[in-house]
Order: sequence, then structure tokens, then C-alpha cells
Amino acid sequence: MRKPIALVFCLAILASACGPRYLLKETRKLSGETWSYGDSLAFQAAIRDTAQLYDISLVVKHRTDYNFQNLYLRIHTEFPDGKKLTQVLSLELANKAGKWQGACSGDHCTLEVPIQINAFFNQTGVHTFTLEQYMRADDLAGISALGIRIKETGARK
Repeated sequence: MRKPIALVFCLAILASACGPRYLLKETRKLSGETWSYGDSLAFQAAIRDTAQLYDISLVVKHRTDYNFQNLYLRIHTEFPDGKKLTQVLSLELANKAGKWQGACSGDHCTLEVPIQINAFFNQTGVHTFTLEQYMRADDLAGISALGIRIKETGARK
């Protein structure tokens, strides 16, 4: 009786070890499924290896009644030495025909958007990524959650 249980346990451990390795995989729900202009979301990642390459993506969960095809946001990156970098991004949530991209179920869609492939960090230490909505509405209704994923590629620079 013990052998089958031990075998299942060992297989479960091996299967979980085969998936992608994330340095950061965090998603935050927005209160009332609304993203206010003044509300920013900060995520932190501790970098220990400057030779490791990463794929960085943003995750957006939105309602199917969201009023726009895209989402403009600013991403601020603060490096361990205190330097900051700001970039404006337009995330295309729907195609030109208006069909939602990503995985939709019920009245919500989730889209993972790659923003940097094979990225590397020049400094070790804590990096802070802050997301701000950059649309023309003070309160952006229909955005349910936002997240950042930083996945190890397995490659090195």
C-alpha cells in the first residue's frame, strides 16, 4: 500500500519541478473593478543574479464591458541604486475587430502581455515596479486586476 502512495508523491514533486521558474508572479485585485488615476500598484523583485535572462510580462484582468480596446499605463522602475526609469505602454486588450484577446470566461478576460523578452538586470538588490493607469479617465471602470510576472528563461547573457 505504501509503494503506490510514495510513487504518486514522487511524481507530483517531479511534475511541479518541471514548470517555469518565476522570480515574481503577483497579481493584485482592484477594489470595485475600477482603477483610479491616483492609485498605483507597486511590485518588488529581489535580483541576485545579473547574468540570468528573464521574460517580463504584465497581466491584465478586465470585464468584457470594459469601454476601450487598449489600456495605457506608465511603468516606473526603481533600481537598487535609486535611479528611476519611466515608460508609457499601450496594452492592446482587443484586436482591430473588437474581439477581446487573452482567455475569456463569463464576463471577464485575462491577458498576459510580454513587455520584455530575454531581459537582464545590471544590479543585484530590490527592484520596484510601479504601475499607474494613464488613460483619460480618472476612474477606469472594468479593470479587475493587474500583475507582473518575471520568469527565468533558463538562459544566461
